[in-house]
Amino acid sequence: MDWQPDEQGLQQVLQLLKDSQSPNTAMQRVVQDKLKQLNQFPDFNNYLIFVLTRLKSEDEPTRSLSGLILKNNVKAHYQSFPQPVAEFIKQECLNNIGDASSLIRATIGILITTIASKGELQMWPELLPQLCNLLNSEDYNTCEGAFGALQKICEDSSELLDSDALNRPLNIMIPKFLQFFKHCSPKIRSHAIACVNQFIMDRAQALMDNIDTFIEHLFALAVDEDPEVRKNVCRALVMLLEVRIDRLIPHMHSIIQYMLQRTQDNDENVALEACEFWLTLAEQPICKEVLSSHLVQLIPILVNGMKYSEIDIILLKGDVEEDEAIPDSEQDIKPRFHKSRTVTLQHEEDRTQDDEDGEDEDDDDDTLSDWNLRKCSAAALDVLANVFRDELLPHLLPLLKGLLFCPEWVVKESGILVLGAIAEGCMQGMVPYLPELIPHLIQCLSDKKALVRSIACWTLSRYAHWVVSQPPDMHLKPLMTELLKRILDSNKRVQEAACSAFATLEEEACTELVPYLSFILDTLVFAFGKYQHKNLLILYDAIGTLADSVGHHLNQPEYIQKLMPPLIQKWNELKDEDKDLFPLLECLSSVATALQSGFLPYCEPVYQRCVTLVQKTLAQAMMYNQQPDQYEAPDKDFMIVALDLLSGLAEGLGCHVEQLVARSNIMTLLFQCMQDTMPEVRQSSFALLGDLTKACFMHVKPCIAEFMPILGTNLNPEFISVCNNATWAIGEICMQMGAEMQPYVQMVLNNLVEIINRPNTPKTLLENTAITIGRLGYVCPQEVAPMLQQFIRPWCTSLRNIRDNEEKDSAFRGICMMIGVNPGGVVQDFIFFCDAVASWVTPKDDLRDMFYKILHGFKDQVGEENWQQFSEQFPPLLKERLAAFYGV
Repeated sequence: MDWQPDEQGLQQVLQLLKDSQSPNTAMQRVVQDKLKQLNQFPDFNNYLIFVLTRLKSEDEPTRSLSGLILKNNVKAHYQSFPQPVAEFIKQECLNNIGDASSLIRATIGILITTIASKGELQMWPELLPQLCNLLNSEDYNTCEGAFGALQKICEDSSELLDSDALNRPLNIMIPKFLQFFKHCSPKIRSHAIACVNQFIMDRAQALMDNIDTFIEHLFALAVDEDPEVRKNVCRALVMLLEVRIDRLIPHMHSIIQYMLQRTQDNDENVALEACEFWLTLAEQPICKEVLSSHLVQLIPILVNGMKYSEIDIILLKGDVEEDEAIPDSEQDIKPRFHKSRTVTLQHEEDRTQDDEDGEDEDDDDDTLSDWNLRKCSAAALDVLANVFRDELLPHLLPLLKGLLFCPEWVVKESGILVLGAIAEGCMQGMVPYLPELIPHLIQCLSDKKALVRSIACWTLSRYAHWVVSQPPDMHLKPLMTELLKRILDSNKRVQEAACSAFATLEEEACTELVPYLSFILDTLVFAFGKYQHKNLLILYDAIGTLADSVGHHLNQPEYIQKLMPPLIQKWNELKDEDKDLFPLLECLSSVATALQSGFLPYCEPVYQRCVTLVQKTLAQAMMYNQQPDQYEAPDKDFMIVALDLLSGLAEGLGCHVEQLVARSNIMTLLFQCMQDTMPEVRQSSFALLGDLTKACFMHVKPCIAEFMPILGTNLNPEFISVCNNATWAIGEICMQMGAEMQPYVQMVLNNLVEIINRPNTPKTLLENTAITIGRLGYVCPQEVAPMLQQFIRPWCTSLRNIRDNEEKDSAFRGICMMIGVNPGGVVQDFIFFCDAVASWVTPKDDLRDMFYKILHGFKDQVGEENWQQFSEQFPPLLKERLAAFYGV
């Protein structure tokens, strides 16, 4: 018995569908309420499917909307549909997948895949066989509709289709899809490839069994006249390059030739898919050998793709030069994520190369945050420059000259982007040209086109390391002068690019900037009054980076007078729930650490507010945990950033923070934060605990009995940064507690020894663990020494590259005291101890005596002859150092 609608009910549903197409907000609310009411009736969904599939008298948008409302209902509560309703909907979908309208076919396809992904693939056994059957239909609409639905199912349920749960339908489906690669309709050819493409990355067995047929069929479609087909062919080849490069290698020459053509395709979507090929190929070990001979063709194509398209320029408002007075729209501002504090040690090779360098390819035009051909070409050139290094330059340099000095701004701009993209990979080979190029780029900073000025900022920042390595008057001073002018540019994109570039320059130049501090601060403070919302956030970053880079040199009354008033004014303007507090708190944290006692006049309100933020967040979290339906979950980032600023204050103010701590309940709050479920909260609270331990231990000491067990349970390397900060805090507590640490040694020692012996533990964690074990041994040698043999070897190797400093000093004193208690524990690994001792450049005299006694004691114990044999194993450098410093 077929279901039939009641006429009055049908009119009501149609009226609802008409109303919901109204732009009026009040009307939308009425519609939402009405939907809620109608959803109480079990057969409301029957009306919706009826309008979609049978009511041909209605216009297509209304019918499609009816299907989309039904899809949302399926998503929300398909489980509670009565059996007959569910059956009726499924039947109607399959019977009408060949509707004459492509919009209705697509809507039915969406509905089918939504039902299927509700666990219904198992419960709807006839779905796949029927859809596959419909592919054979003579009627184009039926075939296209069925393929559209199958493509959506393949996208949504690819793993399930290749599982035993369904009896592996792919074994039938993949060969079936492959037959349609040769279909006369481009739309259907395109569906067929898109379906198969869903299974490449997961290496579905059914596809792997047919891989050669698949590749042959792809080659046959290489010159298809339809752009959608060509795009799917390129996408398939890019994925195959990642998962089945072995099958492509025999054809690699012709694939590369094909991709060179496609990267220049008239259809930008095809060109973009093809351009991904070079990005993926650059990651393959065979890249160099297969691509070398093609660079001569590829490089000009990539360079050409790096020009702004006309569409880009329109979207970027490239012809609007002055926009600084126009407020930002809120959706332009990307959410910011605060990176919690991690405690690290300084190494011998001081400058740590940022791992993030490769990520900033995107800085040039991020409002077009959509991936496009320009970005993809630039990213490909960047990775290829890292593969081929200076071998790229013979193909590039002849082009570059023409680009950089071209009167047409779009071409010139792309040349500057090229120069920035190769900066990392081709640095060595570019050095001879930089004395001439850098002044030219600095000139481009005052180009009349804003997009040229902004890209020049970015490219110059990529060469900042070289600029700083030259005498300051040569390039650093002119670059800094011009960049500071650009920070005050009248175009917002240029302001942003200049601020980011300046932050990079600060990181490279560090104290080289000290002579110019007054001038720099005047500019940054002036920008405060001029910037719109989005760029203000980047300005905070530039100020924080400046403070990190020049450190205590910032602590001069005249600089403090310039910098602090505008920062504190912003601080007072912002409400506690404003996310702009994040970057401002991060910035203040750097400033407080740099100013040290200079920050004292400002510390009280800043400290109080941080405590309030922590308290508010904890209270909100508690209410949410008790009544999740009544309260919203808090944004814990507020608490994390506040804890990190408190760390900055404790580090900067040292013992001066004591009165602030005395007058607040921070220790109680810290006790709660240390037990928070969110790892980042625990990570920041252990960092603060360590900093407070150093600054004012008298307030930490009463809590030690409660804190230590929590620290012990957080020595879990599953959460690297939490574990790292907890370890560091324990080490700092040892140094303050001295022998009173004894009751707590057993709570932490076994975990620390386990961590130092774990394979693949990150370097920072190993170093902090070694320091803390050493410090535990320093204050409680009797308790720790018996375990010496279990950790001495990894202990020595992890500390040999650390700079001489207080932490290293206390840790090595600990090791020496433990060797005194348990000399046998070091015998088997004595060569490692010798090597670690030799890593000291200038140990304090009494520490050096300790080393001397241990080395000579060992030598006397084993006798001259054995010592000679033993020291034969030493590398020459180690031998020399030990002889020179310790006479052994």
